[in-house]
Amino acid sequence: MSPILQGILTIIIGVGGCVGYFYLSNAVLDRIIFPARDDDQGRNIALATAVRPWLFLLPAMLALGLYLVYPVVGSFIRSLYNRSGQEFIGLDNYLQMFSEEGFRVALFNNFLWILFVPAAATFFGLLVAQLTDRLSWGSIAKSLIFMPMAISFVGASLIWKFVYANDPDIGIINAIRDYFGADPIDPMQIPFWNNFFIMIIMVWMQTGFAMVILSAALRGIPEETVEAAIIDGANPFQIFFKIKVPQIAGTIVVVWTTITFLTLKIFDIVYTMTGGNFDTEILPSYMMDYMFRDDGRATAVAFVIMLIVTPVMIYNIRQAKREA
Repeated sequence: MSPILQGILTIIIGVGGCVGYFYLSNAVLDRIIFPARDDDQGRNIALATAVRPWLFLLPAMLALGLYLVYPVVGSFIRSLYNRSGQEFIGLDNYLQMFSEEGFRVALFNNFLWILFVPAAATFFGLLVAQLTDRLSWGSIAKSLIFMPMAISFVGASLIWKFVYANDPDIGIINAIRDYFGADPIDPMQIPFWNNFFIMIIMVWMQTGFAMVILSAALRGIPEETVEAAIIDGANPFQIFFKIKVPQIAGTIVVVWTTITFLTLKIFDIVYTMTGGNFDTEILPSYMMDYMFRDDGRATAVAFVIMLIVTPVMIYNIRQAKREA
């Protein structure tokens, strides 16, 4: 079938199916299940009104159950079996995983990412949002800073491979070292610090996201509070840290937790830059190491990642509701 024809049929069937479902479900609810008869018209209308939202949510709930809940439960069950999936071994995969040095390194690196990337991206995003609002060419600066958001993780990693290249004719770092007479180095092979060199790529990409959200929050601050602080003799630093930041604290937390959530799922950058070598392994890349040779161990790692991500996701949802 032609891809164009296939796309058109998909749209027709998808949109038509949604319209047909909502029309038929309303008709069945109002005419068959809770018909508006004279004797109990008010009661039936109230019952239909209470049931209708759940009826509309049913397709989404079924889809989430099929594509989210079922895989989570299935993955946990699979993690309790051996490599072949034939023998039940209980929590052995988890016990062996926690006893391995590679897993502990990956877990430690993940916590480094969680501590550094969201804090740095949020800080630079807030700083840029505040400074660019005072510039006549601030919109151009914001566009340039936001531009890395349009690049894929792999594309950004390839760009930074040139920055970190150990050839002075290509890599910026080694070009600077060569100018001062120092020998070239490979930043990706420097123990511990190579993790931060990789994290900089993520910060570079996410600063634009933080800047856009926080810039909108700063513009929403009432001018009266700033003017009152100026009249009281507050300097620019006091206005920013004691007047503006407290008023957008909720937005800062949402941005922070959103970037944290994304950081916990990062894989592409590490895999492209080092493949997890030189002690830069993180949990997703550690999971990929076992994906095609020990499915039970891989699903155990995936379940651990989900347990780490879930509290951040719940907190983010609650904070977003509080902001709304």
